[in-house]
Order: sequence, then structure tokens, then C-alpha cells
Amino acid sequence: MWQHTCFELFIAAQNDAEYYEFNFSPSGEWAAYEFRNYRDGGAIDSDDLEPNIAVQQSAETLELSAVLRADRLSGIAPEIRLSLGLSAVIEGLDESLSYWALKHSLGKPDFHHPDSFAFELTVPGEKS
Repeated sequence: MWQHTCFELFIAAQNDAEYYEFNFSPSGEWAAYEFRNYRDGGAIDSDDLEPNIAVQQSAETLELSAVLRADRLSGIAPEIRLSLGLSAVIEGLDESLSYWALKHSLGKPDFHHPDSFAFELTVPGEKS
């Protein structure tokens, strides 16, 4: 999917090596992955995770929203502090690719690098 325009969300419990990756395409295609450590993991095969994807496009803009159920991710619990990476691969009219993120790690773009997980939030709810 990342060889064309797609949006990516990375989710990790703060200070934990495990993380999730979600890819969302403007076509409505999506993919989910679970990693034990940096790039050590694979695809999640679960229809329970199917996101609700909405796309709005005009001649000058493309907006994609995706809603996920965090309670369906085994590593995400109520009141846990999360680190998120938000990124995009954008395909130009000339088929060139550009790579965008809230924060890039040093060197070439690597959305999996923990330095790219620049947004933090706490999962709402009560601990069980």
C-alpha cells in the first residue's frame, strides 16, 4: 500500500518496545500489523479491527479519517499512556513519492523508529 498514497498510524504504550501499525488507503483498503520490537512482527488477521474509513477529496485536498476500536488491541488498556506516530506517503501526479510525518528520525524516513512516535495521549477509561 505504501507504494501509493497512504496514511499510517503507529501506536505504542509509552516506554514499551511493542507497537501496532495501521495503514489506510484512500481506496478504503487497510492493513494492520503487530510488532514485538522494532520491525519484528507481522500482519494481524482480524476482522474485529476493521476501521471505519471516510475519505473526502477535492481538486486541491484529500482528507482521510479512520476510526479504530482501541479496546480490540490486546496491548492497549484503559488509562495507559500512548505514543503515536502519524505519517503519510503521498504520490505526486508524476508518480514520485514524498514522506511526511509529525516527526522524522535522523537519516532516511523510517516511520517505525521510536523517535517518530511524537504524539502522546492517555486511553480513557478505568483500570480493571
